Amino acid sequence: MSIADFRLEGLVPATHTPMHEDGSIAPEKIHAQTDILARQGATGVFVNGSTGEGVSLTSQERRTLAEEWSRQAPLHGLKLIVHVGHTSNLEARALAEHAASIGADAVSTMAPFYFRPSNPKALVDWLVPVAEGCSEIPFYFYDIPSMTGVRVDMLKLAQEASERIPNFRGIKYTSDDMVSLQELLHFRNGSLDILFGTDECLLAALALGVRGAVGSSYNFASELYLKIIEAFRAGDFEKARALQYQSVRLIRTIASYGYLPAAKRVMGLRGCDCGPVRAPLENLTPEKVAQLMADVKALGVPSFESWK
Repeated sequence: MSIADFRLEGLVPATHTPMHEDGSIAPEKIHAQTDILARQGATGVFVNGSTGEGVSLTSQERRTLAEEWSRQAPLHGLKLIVHVGHTSNLEARALAEHAASIGADAVSTMAPFYFRPSNPKALVDWLVPVAEGCSEIPFYFYDIPSMTGVRVDMLKLAQEASERIPNFRGIKYTSDDMVSLQELLHFRNGSLDILFGTDECLLAALALGVRGAVGSSYNFASELYLKIIEAFRAGDFEKARALQYQSVRLIRTIASYGYLPAAKRVMGLRGCDCGPVRAPLENLTPEKVAQLMADVKALGVPSFESWK
């Protein structure tokens, strides 16, 4: 398959990094994660990103995790997208080279978030060497301005990147600008692969033409989102809206405990507790974990009856 023909459709969980209670990475848990995600209907995995605490990991830890995912994902028919974002351009490129060498299906990077590019050209200047490090596989820009502080015109970014990056395939779009999303979906007759990254608004993105989504709650609630997609395609918009609101309630509930520390623990309900988070994030006390589990189960979200 050519890079131009590569497209990610369906639900792609942005995976958690499993950790031991002492905070060290636990790659031996990845086989259980992969099995859980595949059984829920995932089509791929996006690793070492925001949900995976990628910026809190060493480069060697990121390589170790990517290598284990590269062994496990193909066994379950899942595409592997490795995030290589870094404040150092040289480190990001080295991680991209590594991802390509282990057989990743695609590479993605967010913008540098300390010294920040202020315009599309400056950002593409930074992206070009990273993409060259994985020139034989698809490359995606990861737009998440709420975390990086980098807000540039995405349509101009797409134009610049398409001209200067041969393996540029699209954008992982985690932004609240739905007008820009529409522009990207229509860019060059829909040639880009735009992956939507805000789970609570998936239905709105589907209505605009999105075909693939990358998100954190797909780790443990893919069945809910597949029901949203099914209802949307069937034209049952009332049902789709009701299901989407259940997603909002689920995410609000988890976020009330501190989203990432709580979401990692919720994975325990699916059979693979992904452990603690790293500082400066704060871990939940055992009492809070118990209350979280009770609150989540009480929501009555589809498929929760199969949860432990």
